[in-house]
Amino acid sequence: MSKPTLETVQNVAILGATGTIGIQTLDVISQHPERFKVFALTANNNVKSMFSLCSEHSPRYAVMLQPQAAAELGAQLKAAQSSTIVLHGEQALIDVAAHAEVDTVMAAIVGAAGLHPAMAAAKAGKRILLANKETLVMAGSLFMRAVEESGATLLPIDSEHNAIFQVMPHQRAKSLAEAGIKRVLLTASGGPFRNATLDDMRSVTRAQALNHPNWVMGPKITIDSATMMNKGLEVIEAHWLFNAAANQIDVVVHPQSVIHSMVEYNDGSVLAQLGNPDMRTPIAYGLGFPDRLQSGVNSLDLIKIGRLDFCAPDFSRFPCLRLAYDALNAGGTAPAILNAANEIAVEAFLAERIGFMDIPLMIESVLTASVIEDVVSIEQLATVDAKARRAASLWLENHA
Repeated sequence: MSKPTLETVQNVAILGATGTIGIQTLDVISQHPERFKVFALTANNNVKSMFSLCSEHSPRYAVMLQPQAAAELGAQLKAAQSSTIVLHGEQALIDVAAHAEVDTVMAAIVGAAGLHPAMAAAKAGKRILLANKETLVMAGSLFMRAVEESGATLLPIDSEHNAIFQVMPHQRAKSLAEAGIKRVLLTASGGPFRNATLDDMRSVTRAQALNHPNWVMGPKITIDSATMMNKGLEVIEAHWLFNAAANQIDVVVHPQSVIHSMVEYNDGSVLAQLGNPDMRTPIAYGLGFPDRLQSGVNSLDLIKIGRLDFCAPDFSRFPCLRLAYDALNAGGTAPAILNAANEIAVEAFLAERIGFMDIPLMIESVLTASVIEDVVSIEQLATVDAKARRAASLWLENHA
């Protein structure tokens, strides 16, 4: 596949266009019409938002996962005399992600649903801006192999991994030691319950958990941030992205969310990437790499911030982080099981069927009862994922 150059306009497919990352990606793209064209937008079933986005950005394709949503969107676009072609279903997601005319794929579908289209983009050798955690958590070995074999370009968009990428050598090394690196340090805001007592956390409400102090995100990832499972998933991602062992990945709680992550080198140097907590910074970095693009983000005012604080995470109050390290150390299908159980647990909490501290209890129960296998295929992972979800749902029936 020919790589885009500075003189060509990049065709971009945005998987998960109506989510926070999708909207912010479109905001950055709109600032650089000479460099980017929206080729395809995808969503689950948010017809209203997709109609608005299609009207503004005129993609060639719009894909809705749900057929009824696709029918509604198609009718509305036809009435508006739009030339956008509406498709539906998972295969359509895969098709646009791997389309021959697509240069860059923003993989921002939340959850396991984003795995197959991201994998298709990797196998097709695309420039992949990866904002979907589950792709690496569930299928890290398979995904990284596909990237290597196809010659795809992988750029992490999570603010933490993007920060690490920015301060690491860009030649992929066989190990951190080969790159002269001692460890990577993932910063965590600590979420809304950073200073809460264990008793306080047992009575956390849905509204409290959704009130993140620094970041504006979707509900699932906001709850993951509150439990620190988000950081646990990022630890697993960092393992695959940077060839880092679990004991080379540390988490540091940093309430201001100004330092997005750090890398410690063997000579004692610690390099950090700083910026306002705005996802348009890593998105712009991924879109423009190796160039730096205007993102629309305000300048960082360190004088106004005044101080930067750090502390160690408390595994007793945030057991989800410990469970993620446990899954990484167990290897094989353990991270996929962890992810599936967590998705069911978060759904149950958002539906107010379980309490906040029941989330790690459900996940640990499913992990403990599961048989861990070596990862051999996407089909196997789909089976493992379904089985873990059934186990989590059974736990829910017995405890809700």
